[in-house]
Amino acid sequence: MSDELVPVEEQIASFKRAIEAVIIVSHDPVPTDLLAQLLEQPIALVEQWCEELAAEYVEQGRGFELRRVAGGFRYQTHPDQTPYVERFVLHDQKARLSGAALETLAIIAYKQPISRAQVASIRGVDPDGVIRTLQARGYIDEVGRDDGPGQAVLFGTTPMFLEKLGLDTLDHLPPIAEFIPDADVVEALEHGLRVSPVDLPDLDAAPVTDDAPDPAPDHAEQDEHDESIDSQAPDPGADASPDDDDAV
Repeated sequence: MSDELVPVEEQIASFKRAIEAVIIVSHDPVPTDLLAQLLEQPIALVEQWCEELAAEYVEQGRGFELRRVAGGFRYQTHPDQTPYVERFVLHDQKARLSGAALETLAIIAYKQPISRAQVASIRGVDPDGVIRTLQARGYIDEVGRDDGPGQAVLFGTTPMFLEKLGLDTLDHLPPIAEFIPDADVVEALEHGLRVSPVDLPDLDAAPVTDDAPDPAPDHAEQDEHDESIDSQAPDPGADASPDDDDAV
């Protein structure tokens, strides 16, 4: 039998209302130990009441839910209300992370602690500007230094990163294997990117043009043509005509 006294229903309801009030006015997730200090109740009971509140919201079909995030509890919208929330949040919003920033943030999240040089080797570009942006947004921070030469600064994600993604710990990040394509997909991509050899024309060959000379005539046809001309020519030894004699 537990040594802890079980509060009456009225007291439990009052404590739950206090939990709701504290969490709803807090900008960050509220740890259970802090709630326990405020309520002056055991941490185990506070966690139990938070779980009961979360179950009640689900049962009632509310548009929000109580979730354990980044080591504490906070209210957040229900996943099925995402389309409406996105319209509200993205309305006239211009300060969105670029694709390069999201890519760098993903590399740091899965490879932390990691240095600038290591990020650059993965992305193939200088990440200094993107890293400064992520630091200014509070998503990453310096977490240590490398033991190697130069003692490069190592970066890692912050609690705000977990809060924005709705995660309790980094262990809840989606497995990176889910984003790696299957072997057949990789093979198809490699086949599509493979360059096929092109047959180039022979530059040493003579160009083919429409002004090519006519082929030489056949020798037999040339001989027959010459004989026809000879038969039509006058015989130099033939007698002169009578008219020529009279003229003389």
